[in-house]
Amino acid sequence: MTGFAGILVPGDLLDAVSDRAWLAALLEAERALANAEAIAGAIPAHAAAAIADRCRPELFDPARLVEAGRSAANPVEPLVRELAEAVGGEAAAFVHWGATSQDIMDSAAMLVAHRALGPLLADLDAAAAAAAALAEAHRGTVMAGRTLMQQALPVTFGLKAATWLTGLDEAAERLAEVRATRLAVQFGGAAGTLASAGEAGPRVLGLLADELGLAEPVLAWHTIRTRPADLAGALGSAAGVVAKVGRDVVLLAQTEVGEVREGVPGRGGSSTLPHKRNPVAAISAVAAAMLAPGLVATLLGAMAHEHERAAGAWHAEWRPLNELLEAVGSAAAWLRDSLEHLEVDAARMRANLDLTHGALLAERVTTALAPVLGRHAAHELVTEAARAAVTDDRPLAEVLNERDDVIAHLDEAEITRLLDPAGSLGATDELIARALRAHRERGARPV
Repeated sequence: MTGFAGILVPGDLLDAVSDRAWLAALLEAERALANAEAIAGAIPAHAAAAIADRCRPELFDPARLVEAGRSAANPVEPLVRELAEAVGGEAAAFVHWGATSQDIMDSAAMLVAHRALGPLLADLDAAAAAAAALAEAHRGTVMAGRTLMQQALPVTFGLKAATWLTGLDEAAERLAEVRATRLAVQFGGAAGTLASAGEAGPRVLGLLADELGLAEPVLAWHTIRTRPADLAGALGSAAGVVAKVGRDVVLLAQTEVGEVREGVPGRGGSSTLPHKRNPVAAISAVAAAMLAPGLVATLLGAMAHEHERAAGAWHAEWRPLNELLEAVGSAAAWLRDSLEHLEVDAARMRANLDLTHGALLAERVTTALAPVLGRHAAHELVTEAARAAVTDDRPLAEVLNERDDVIAHLDEAEITRLLDPAGSLGATDELIARALRAHRERGARPV
């Protein structure tokens, strides 16, 4: 952590990916390895107990391990040396028995990821719950749907929130799946053969997975990096969803739009402009999420490992993985904050919808006139009327009711009906219901 990055990163997430957290995970991997080997009969039980007693983070200094680790290009080698010294006696010989540095480092990385995903998933789920509440509360709140940044057709804010909900649910479900099935223990020895662990090696692998609460791989994944890649991809996908939702909130909160605001008193001010009310939670969510794509690319680019153990590619993963967990966890936390405090201005949504004087629904009039006038003639007529309505700053309905070629086929009541945004929402209500139903079903499934 450098500079002012802590402004964007929640404290619990900082703790989950700190140097102390990594040290604790490394020691947990060493403790679990010794215990698994004792159960399998590979090392004496008293040696495992002695090792476990010394696997305490407060006995070691992360800064010292960093300094000493430069000579081996990883922190495990000096940690093992210090741990053996701390254990002492004959038990010291069984520290790190049958393992290689990458076994411990990869296992620790999976533990750090597993633990960091806890608060991250909780925040994604809470953001989804907030989106679900907005979808339910605003099923009938009509607003302008926008395509290519321009008003297109009427939608409801409930549908927009339901769309957010679906994306957040899908991202969380994928991350939960990766957490449960793809974060695996690593144990293969120097070249993946488990030669140093003897005949007990395969059994130790399974016991080690159980000890750490991680998945058991078929064999060592030292140079097949699909597991870190799956994690990176799921985190990157979640970041993309968070960025989309956060950007929508920022756009809807613009002064000229003013359809939503973050209702947190005293927050969102400017150092210069006293009138500003910036949507800082959404802004922070977008800022954190934007860090993810480059980090994902780095982890995917580091997948090309040579032979049985890589020279550099494995080492290149640790920092971007940590920063990716930090970035996406921060983004999820800020989006949760934004959606849980979001205030919706339905009146402003309707006012913005009326800016085009009914032109958003001009196509419905064209469709109604097409059977009697022909599609092209109807389109030209309605286009001309819509242009006049905008030029003269008059309602489109008023312009249409003055044209003989329109009222000959459509009366005033029918024109009013055709230009009513609430009557042009298609299957919106059912789509919202589908999103809410899927959300409830996901909540009922064990993760």
